[in-house]
Amino acid sequence: MPADIFLRLLILCLYGTIHGCLQDRASAYKYTGAVCRLTHPAAAVLNEKTTKVIEAAFQHARYPSMKGEKSAGFLGKVLYGLENLEIFNLSIGQSEFELRPGEGIGLQINNVSAVFSGTLQYGYGSWLVNVAQRLDFEVETQIDLGINPKLYCGNSKVAADTSDCYLNFHKFRLYLQGDKEPNWLKRLFTDFITFTVKLVVKGQICKEINKLADILAEFIQDTAAEFLSDGAISVDIGVTTSPLITANYIESYHKGLTKYLNSTSSINNSVFHPNQLTENRMLYFWFSDDIFKPLIAAAHQDGRFQLNISSEEVKTLFKTSLSSVKPEYIERCLVEPASPELRVWSSAVPTLNTSTMGTSITAQATGQLYCGSQNEPTLFFQTNVTVDVTASYAEKKLFLHGKPQEISVVRAELPQENQQIYDEAQIEFIREAVEKIGVPKVLSVLEVEITRLMDKQGASLFDIINPEVLHKEGYVVAQMDFGFPHHLLVDFLKRTLQ
Repeated sequence: MPADIFLRLLILCLYGTIHGCLQDRASAYKYTGAVCRLTHPAAAVLNEKTTKVIEAAFQHARYPSMKGEKSAGFLGKVLYGLENLEIFNLSIGQSEFELRPGEGIGLQINNVSAVFSGTLQYGYGSWLVNVAQRLDFEVETQIDLGINPKLYCGNSKVAADTSDCYLNFHKFRLYLQGDKEPNWLKRLFTDFITFTVKLVVKGQICKEINKLADILAEFIQDTAAEFLSDGAISVDIGVTTSPLITANYIESYHKGLTKYLNSTSSINNSVFHPNQLTENRMLYFWFSDDIFKPLIAAAHQDGRFQLNISSEEVKTLFKTSLSSVKPEYIERCLVEPASPELRVWSSAVPTLNTSTMGTSITAQATGQLYCGSQNEPTLFFQTNVTVDVTASYAEKKLFLHGKPQEISVVRAELPQENQQIYDEAQIEFIREAVEKIGVPKVLSVLEVEITRLMDKQGASLFDIINPEVLHKEGYVVAQMDFGFPHHLLVDFLKRTLQ
């Protein structure tokens, strides 16, 4: 159904496995790790594309053959059969919608004009006449289509009750062999089968709309599952309660639990409150720190925080201007014929906390610099790093900005010489190199990785406009407007309905 379609096209987070939904929405907030708010202007943008979905539903509906009989007075029984029903000359009028607080969505498609064609077999007989004929026919229609879906929590996701689907026929004229001025006998016949044809058309159109909604919803669900999964790490975004519908927005609430190997995180005291989101933008995503912390822990355990830099890139990185004096063994490493290699990894689970200053990440990073020999590093160092990270988005690319708050070298040594480094100048060089070379490099790698995830199939279905990432106490809000290019929906429908 159309309303279900244009909502599910955007609200990727309406998908997820659930273990039961709480009836009391306020109680569900404390188990909520992510929230999606789709405002009225966003729904209006999606509603503009609803006519393409309706057009596809009409064109791809398959109308069954119909048979019946009716008593017609002195004519006796009239037997009829309609087959090969097809549609052409389809035009779709205006689509209108409304958000109905506490109820659902109302959608009205006005002035749907179409011509149906097919073959009619009929016969009637009595002591007066005995006739059997097979004729081509056309049906001219003008229809208003309405549907009032209700969103609820069930069947492991946000579901929609679409049973309230109706068609109002303002014109329904059946012509036999193009005869637009039928005699009284044909008119008698066509009048009483018209009701049957209307029922079949209505049933098939509503059925096809629901079918198409299921196809589109399945695509969105698969895309969401893929986007939020990578290797052994995934996120359960099952809903914690039924969605809220107001006159200004639709809002859904999700668990946001990290699943890694045989473990699942938990959220029992979320900081979410509805007043943390506004209604000024089209789309909002609210994310709790309780989502990111277990995700980071899982990534650490999965060995994701490792970085190997070799050869010319190492030399290029160390060309960065530093105020500290470069130690002699570093100078030799960068000019020796053997290719240098720098290996860096997270040696403890990083911690994360969000405030108005940004998302603060504290990590213990360990590094080894190899200079020719791959058996033993020339330099070994271990640092504690705290960085405030903020994000921005432009030209369909995410940018991460890091502001180091504290960097300390807790250990440094020259393994080949079995020597600890205590010299303050060398320690300061390592610290400054981590700050000005290491942190920017790690952030750039993260940018590439996040962009890779965002570029997965279906993730670029919309044009994101002027996105903002707001950092608050214990949570992050991503707010944006968006465009939905006409050709994207057309191309998708063609692929889906082939």
